[in-house]
Amino acid sequence: MMHTVTSRTFTRIHPAWWVAAATCLTIIGAAGFRSTPGVLMDPLHREFGWSHGLIGSAVSINLLLFGLTAPFSAALMERFGIRRVVASALLLVSLGSGLTLWMTTSWQLILFWGVLVGLGTGAMSMALVATVVNRWFVTRRGLVSGVLTAAGATGQLIFLPVLAWLADVYGWRWSAGVVAAVALAVVPLVLVMMHNHPSSIGVAAYGAADSEPVAPPPVASGAAGLAIRALREAAKSPVFWLLAGTFAICGASTNGLVGTHFIPAAHDHGMAQPVAASLLALIGIFDVVGTIFSGWLTDRVNPALLLGIYYLGRGLSLFLLPSLFGDSVGPNMLVFILFYGLDWVATVPPTMALAREHFGGSAAIVFGWIFAAHQFGAAAAAVLAGVVRDQLGTYDLAWYVAGGLCLGAAALFVPMATRRPDAPVEAGADTQAAAR
Repeated sequence: MMHTVTSRTFTRIHPAWWVAAATCLTIIGAAGFRSTPGVLMDPLHREFGWSHGLIGSAVSINLLLFGLTAPFSAALMERFGIRRVVASALLLVSLGSGLTLWMTTSWQLILFWGVLVGLGTGAMSMALVATVVNRWFVTRRGLVSGVLTAAGATGQLIFLPVLAWLADVYGWRWSAGVVAAVALAVVPLVLVMMHNHPSSIGVAAYGAADSEPVAPPPVASGAAGLAIRALREAAKSPVFWLLAGTFAICGASTNGLVGTHFIPAAHDHGMAQPVAASLLALIGIFDVVGTIFSGWLTDRVNPALLLGIYYLGRGLSLFLLPSLFGDSVGPNMLVFILFYGLDWVATVPPTMALAREHFGGSAAIVFGWIFAAHQFGAAAAAVLAGVVRDQLGTYDLAWYVAGGLCLGAAALFVPMATRRPDAPVEAGADTQAAAR
C-alpha cells in the first residue's frame, strides 16, 4: 500500500519539479553568500582601514570569477553531473567564507572571499539554471527560468537583513560564519534531491512529446575543451556579442554597482546600515515578482522587445537615484526600490531564451559565457565605483555612467525587436549550425 501511494505521488508530480525545487533552494543559499560583500564593506573599512577601492577589488575578483567559472561549470555538469559539481561548489564556499574569520591582511580577503567564494558561487550561477531548464524541461522553460532566477532575489531577501544585523550587532565575523554554516548545510539536500538527468531515474523531460526517457548525448572531450569549443563557435555569431555586451551592462548596473555599493552610498547620506540593507533586500521582494512575470512574458512576447524595455527603464531610474538618497527613506526612494526590484534580473529569462533560440544544444554553455560577460561588467563596476567614491567623495558619477550604459543597451535591441524572429533552433543542434 505504501509503495502504491508513493508511486502515485511520484506520477502526479514530475521529478523535474523536484529537481527544480532543489535547484531553487541551492540558488537561494548561493544568493546569501553573494550578498555579504555589501554588508561587510563598511565594517572591514573601520576595522582594518582598507579603502573602499581595495575592498571593492576583492569583490571585483569575486564577481569576475563568479562569471568566468560559469561556462566551465556548465561543461563540468555535462561531464560529471549536476550533483557533484554543486556539492563541491558549496564546500568551496563554506571553506572560503569560514577562513575569513581568521584573516588579518587584505591579500587574505582577496584569496578567501575573492577567489574561493567566487569560484564556488560561480558554479551555482545562472549556468546552473540554464542547465537544469534545458535538461529537465521542454515546456514551461521561460516560467521555470524566471522562478529559478528569482530564487536569487529570494535569497537576498532572506539573508541580507540578517547578515546586516549580525554585522551591526555582533560584528562582521558572525555574518561570515553564518554563510559558511549554511553552505555546508545545503550539501546533503543537493546529494539527495538533485538528479543529474531525466534518464538517470528513467523518465523523460517535462513536456517531452515522447514519454520514453532519452539518454544524454555522450561528452566527447574534457570540460575545458567543451567550454572553449562552444565559445569559439558562438563567437562567430553577432547575436552572441549582442547578448554578451548587453549582459555585461546588466551586471554592471546590478551586482557590481547597486548590489555592492548601494549600502555604503546610502550610509554616506546618513542612512543607517541596517535600513539601507533592508531596502536592498526589499528589491529582492519585487525582484521575485518581476522575474517570474518576465519568465511568463518570455514564453509569449519577443524577448528582444522585453530586453529593450527593461534596459530603458533601468537607465532612466539610475539617473534619478542620486537625488533620492537621504538620512531617511522617502516615498520616491520606495518607488525606485519597487521599480528597480521588478527590473533587477528580469533580463535573465529573455536573454536565456535568445541564447537557446540561436545556439540550440550548446545553449547552456554559451549562456555560461554570456553570464561571464555579465560578471565582467559587474567586476568592473564594483572596483571603479569604489575608486570614484574614494576620489570624489560621492558615488554620483557612477550612477550616471551606469544609467547611460543601460540606455545604450536598450538601443541595441531595437533592430532585433522590430524584425520577425528566426525559427527556433532545434534542441541538440550544434552551435555552428545555429549560427548559420
